[in-house]
Amino acid sequence: MSAVKRESADGVRGWRAATEEALYGPSGFYRRTEGPAGHFRTSVHASPLFAGAVARLLCLVDEALAHPAELAFVDMGAGRGELVTGVLKALPAELASRARGYAVERAARPAGLDHRIEWLPEPPPDVTGLLFANEWLDNVPLDVAEVDAEGTARLVLVREDGTEVLGEPAAGAEAEWLERWWPLTGAPGSPLPLPEAPDGPPPPEDVHPSAAALQGPAHGSHGPNGQTAEGFRAEIGLPRDAAWAAAVATLGRGLAVAVDYAHFAGARPPFGTLTGFKEGRETTPVPDGSCDITAHVSLDACALPGARLLSQREALGALGVSGERPSLALASTDPTAYVRALAGAGEAAELTARGGLGDFGWLLQPVGIPDPLPGGERPST
Repeated sequence: MSAVKRESADGVRGWRAATEEALYGPSGFYRRTEGPAGHFRTSVHASPLFAGAVARLLCLVDEALAHPAELAFVDMGAGRGELVTGVLKALPAELASRARGYAVERAARPAGLDHRIEWLPEPPPDVTGLLFANEWLDNVPLDVAEVDAEGTARLVLVREDGTEVLGEPAAGAEAEWLERWWPLTGAPGSPLPLPEAPDGPPPPEDVHPSAAALQGPAHGSHGPNGQTAEGFRAEIGLPRDAAWAAAVATLGRGLAVAVDYAHFAGARPPFGTLTGFKEGRETTPVPDGSCDITAHVSLDACALPGARLLSQREALGALGVSGERPSLALASTDPTAYVRALAGAGEAAELTARGGLGDFGWLLQPVGIPDPLPGGERPST
């Protein structure tokens, strides 16, 4: 692909600008009436057990905050308000009387939403409580870089029909981010270094690289494990780091949590993860508003001092969500309860499954309180 400027007269532009318009513009994908649930299944849609677990986490935050007079639950990227509605419904009565729900979403407020939930385009400032971002960061638009035949990392530009060309070399803050968090290039013929997270917490022990991370192209300068670097790609996570830091800064005291499919330093997928979703199926990302455009998140780059990273499997386990089947003895003593428990176990298994929703990364960022989730209190640094 020949190099062109980031913005040009023939309609090519960086993936960040193209995605911004395709998802959030006047006719953008996320402004459609059917909402995200019409196209893909998240943990929120999979089972009410997820909202129940988040409600238990909010109870733990309430305890760590010594039961404030008003406790906020801020749902970032709220879709149509499914999570905040489920969390408020699952709270015990005393806490529910003090809780205040906020749905942060660019789309219009859906009809029939509980009047107690405040609908906002930005998170409210200086609140006390829990800010929860479920599959929000993966839809924060970002630019993409690709290594050319000479071993230079260049910005990838895209037309509205999805065709791509290579642009100018990554430079400035974008190049610095790549060098620190997702190195792509090295001396021709020499192995690329495996990146290390210099400041952030270690990745969850049971989060593994995707199958794509084990593959590589067939020619060009060499990369990790003898792979060749031409065609290697990276999503430049700088906008997500900034978006997460800004969201965390809105908390006066409490806990911020980001939940997303993620990858970590030392196991970045060599071709990136940019993709599309439409009507329940993965598809080629085309920035024309017809599909969701998403990419996995470098959660270790987003993490601020004092953060903890773990998998959804670990987090939900700590919050009491288990996929264990109920005892057969219950079937004979209370068949109705057994059937109900069996259904719940199936839903819990989906939420915690390896190779599925259980592989989501959770980033926990305490603000002014100890980490409230059992099994891993981490002092601030």
